[in-house]
Amino acid sequence: MGKGRELGLQLRQWIVTGSVSLDNPQALANRLIDALGAEESLRGPVRDLATQPLLLQVLQRQGGPQRSAITALSHHLAGIYAPKVLAELLDLLEACSGVPPSRPAGDPPVAGAASAAPGRFLLPWQESLRLLGPGLALAAASAPVLFWAGGELDKWFFDPWRWGSGVVLVLALALIQALALGPLRALRRRWPLALEASGDPRRAWCWITAPWIHAANREALLNLVMLTIVLGGSSLPLASLLLRYALTALATTAPAVLVAGRARVLRQWDGASGPIAALIALAAVLSLLHWKVHPFVLGPVEIPAWVLLVVYGAVQLGWQLPRRDPQDTSSPMARLWSSPWWWGTVLGTAWALVTRAQELARSLGWLG
Repeated sequence: MGKGRELGLQLRQWIVTGSVSLDNPQALANRLIDALGAEESLRGPVRDLATQPLLLQVLQRQGGPQRSAITALSHHLAGIYAPKVLAELLDLLEACSGVPPSRPAGDPPVAGAASAAPGRFLLPWQESLRLLGPGLALAAASAPVLFWAGGELDKWFFDPWRWGSGVVLVLALALIQALALGPLRALRRRWPLALEASGDPRRAWCWITAPWIHAANREALLNLVMLTIVLGGSSLPLASLLLRYALTALATTAPAVLVAGRARVLRQWDGASGPIAALIALAAVLSLLHWKVHPFVLGPVEIPAWVLLVVYGAVQLGWQLPRRDPQDTSSPMARLWSSPWWWGTVLGTAWALVTRAQELARSLGWLG
């Protein structure tokens, strides 16, 4: 008997005897973890399953509503976990409910596939977007709030001190990272956006906090240096800078999460890599389109955009291509496509092409 089925039967017994409360998902998760014993690889997935709102519907409903809840929960889990872990979780669901869930057939799907072959267990893109809806909406709604807050901070503090908006952003990220190393260590665990939390409405706030924390100190240091270079001389008001930072982070994280869910890439998202990549790609592609160097000025030093594109890209490739989890069965290309750095580069390139097209249209008199 597998561990998943064993846990499912145990859960069913607890429900029959009334020894576990379904109104307290955290307590249920802790009890399942205790019953799991030394099976470390299933601790995170079992805790995630126990705290899913759909599990409560599976355990409390009967007939058609229960089967619908099992199908929806099975689809959600299939978009997150590797086949071996998924099989254990589905065994748990079947054992505790008595209803066999739909199971995937064959190998895991490949990211970017236009459609799933018959028998494949794959969420449609629109269903994946629906699951991410609460987080995406909350992150988008927070951007105007940051715009307002940046304007007030500029008016009352930073304008009188003549602090540039880029310096303020770098100092804010550095302060949060420093606090996460000391008195607020929990930030590095709670603020990043994990794949299992991306579609959980109760953890939708992670979409807001993820761009402001780095789980890896080396990435935090690199990104702080890169932000100092690309934004150190920025003349943008703080309100505009925060708005663009939040929206660019959202625009580069959302497609990365969608790809990871489709290709079952086990990772989390945090930090400023997406916005940084977008700024560097924008400047580098404009340099090529204008056929002149667009440098980033840092004091007496001028750094061409293409230099940053090559250096930052090489470092990010070295970080993004390797597996981040031993159970990750995804391909290197899927891991690349699930990176905000990749989507930041795509966004910056597209932004540069649109900018150049507008310039050419104006020069030809097509735009006023």
